[in-house]
Amino acid sequence: MAADKDLLALDHQVCFALYAANRAVTARYRPLLAELGLTYPQYLVMLVLWEKDQAGEVCCVSDLGKRLRLDSGTLTPLLKRMEVSGLLERQRSLSDERVVTLPLTEAGRTLRERAQAIPEQLLCGLDIAPARLTALREELRTLLSCLEGEAPSD
Repeated sequence: MAADKDLLALDHQVCFALYAANRAVTARYRPLLAELGLTYPQYLVMLVLWEKDQAGEVCCVSDLGKRLRLDSGTLTPLLKRMEVSGLLERQRSLSDERVVTLPLTEAGRTLRERAQAIPEQLLCGLDIAPARLTALREELRTLLSCLEGEAPSD
């Protein structure tokens, strides 16, 4: 019987540790991103778009949704606000109007330079070795793959 109670203890829940860590990380990002005029979800969008732009590619909404694990109902209002703020454009494909591409504007590209310091600023003052953070990231990716039903990549 005591074991059953232990299984339901909040501090034994992986889901709660992930939830609390996510909230803490997002809170730590908030003031850094405010200087760029971005919210955390917008920052994630920009990370994907900057990555594609650096590779000479333009991202489409469906690929962005897959990468960020977000549906179009969540992405559409987010992307509209980002378009209004001048960071990207939403362009319908001429060959298939269901496809919407997201080319960066010059302001969106320029913002990348200002964002370069964000990862280092986020870690500043944390007493965690970079190797431990890398290992944690890989463990979380493995967990995500298992949860999504994929075979883990070792």
